Amino acid sequence: MAARRPNEQYLKECALDERLIELVKTRASQINGCAYCLDMHTKNARANGETEQRLYALNAWCETPFFSERERAALAWTEAVTCVSEGHVHDDVYELVRKHFEEKELVDLTLAVAAINARNRLAIAFRKVPGSYRAPERKTAKAA
Repeated sequence: MAARRPNEQYLKECALDERLIELVKTRASQINGCAYCLDMHTKNARANGETEQRLYALNAWCETPFFSERERAALAWTEAVTCVSEGHVHDDVYELVRKHFEEKELVDLTLAVAAINARNRLAIAFRKVPGSYRAPERKTAKAA
């Protein structure tokens, strides 16, 4: 198995739920049009127990009842940070996300968004081809 990148290892160990991180990575990859990362993060999301219905509706998350208020805040933050050049992060989005995330969580969420945006740009620039990625097997809890 390849060594995990330090940023990815940090995100794996932070307090944010892996399912939320995969939703954020998938949504940013949709916005950026990164097929390779969409392939990877939807597979990871499914391996973490995410439903197909929510993944299919992610592009229209604000029009569906499938996401919690905390997830909605994270997705709004993801869009604002991903599209920062189009109008910065507006105060209303900042206030919304602050209602649902403590300061360290918000830093971690922002690191996740920044990391996937960088990976999207690398995958697109270097023409990574989607389809071959396999999600890692999830460890099951040992019986006592």
